[in-house]
Amino acid sequence: MRALACTLGLLVAIVLGACGGEEKSEPGGEPIRIGSKNFTEAKILGELYKQALEAKGFDVQLRSAVGSTELVNTALRGGLLDMYPEYVGVLLSEVDEIVERPANAAAAYELAKGIEEKRKLTLLDQTSFSNENALAVTKEFASRHRISSIPDLARLKAPKLLAAPEFEFRNEGLKGLRREYGLTSLKMTGWGAAGEQYPALDAGTTDVGVVYTTDTQLASGRYTILSDPKGVFATQHLAPIISQKALKTHGPKLSAAINAVSALLTTPVMRELNGKVDNGKRSPRSVADEFLRANGLK
Repeated sequence: MRALACTLGLLVAIVLGACGGEEKSEPGGEPIRIGSKNFTEAKILGELYKQALEAKGFDVQLRSAVGSTELVNTALRGGLLDMYPEYVGVLLSEVDEIVERPANAAAAYELAKGIEEKRKLTLLDQTSFSNENALAVTKEFASRHRISSIPDLARLKAPKLLAAPEFEFRNEGLKGLRREYGLTSLKMTGWGAAGEQYPALDAGTTDVGVVYTTDTQLASGRYTILSDPKGVFATQHLAPIISQKALKTHGPKLSAAINAVSALLTTPVMRELNGKVDNGKRSPRSVADEFLRANGLK
């Protein structure tokens, strides 16, 4: 019990302290508390939904870069957040531990939505873009070792993998790769935040990096995404997960404003927005503001 109390206390501290500079809360009314994960795309998404809601007169608090899926989802279920942007495949495989893949993205969405509604949560409209996990190597490395797919890695003696810490224990991670491909030789030799895998691949300090398919770096042509014939990595359409209480409190205008943003988010759009932050060194806040204004949502 003491360990649980310490864990919950740490979670509260993280959520309440996460990126306080990104927060705005105006007097009057109950604020909508949005959380986001701790990588570029997630930070942009948090700002997009926050600013679009504020433009419609909603009072919003954004807790940006809270942490991994496991942490943000725990905060939502514990009532510390009202909403956060989530990837449907990750929600099923890592939160609900459903390893068997639904037939398609629509089936995955309906399954996840049904599960969440039993928890007094729900999913709003999902986006057309799917930001999947993938394994990538440099083109030079792929050519030298004659590899093009994940099972090809089994031929290598001890390939080095760079990924976020939670990747080691996920079904859509090292756990699943070992189960489906028998990749016992693939070892995590380092932990890296999103974006750090590309300079590590370029420098040769890692052989394989875990990437996201909407990463703007992939447009450079310097990297090869390894095919995944057994489907360890699911499609990852994004759908905001939100408490039913928040929807009831704030009415249909809340979901309408959120869905209006989601409807605009395609793969080319997300790669462009990610690039403006990662390559252009702009803040997620300013990139979100520019996009919403250009599309008539501010």
